[in-house]
Amino acid sequence: MFDISTDIVAEIVVLARDPDRGDAEFDAFVSSLTEEERAEIVALMWIGRGTFDPGEWDEAVETALTEATTPTASYLRGTPHLADHLENGLDALGLSARAIEDAFR
Repeated sequence: MFDISTDIVAEIVVLARDPDRGDAEFDAFVSSLTEEERAEIVALMWIGRGTFDPGEWDEAVETALTEATTPTASYLRGTPHLADHLENGLDALGLSARAIEDAFR
């Protein structure tokens, strides 16, 4: 199931909501993640926007791994409402997105 650290998700949410930090910082952070972590971030975003259901977590991660055609940071940056989708994904998996983000700041 959900293996990625919620601190990583919180950092991406914060970076996505803070345009002053810039694309370079966002790209560097996402690029520093392992392939599995990047796939899990994409899967979480997909669950948050309704592309997959929470019960399809493993399928979403596998799809993210096998269908990756662009750098993950670019894909995520190009996703409208990324932070909201990530928070919705956490909520769908039973995790408190707001508490995680607030604790990270």
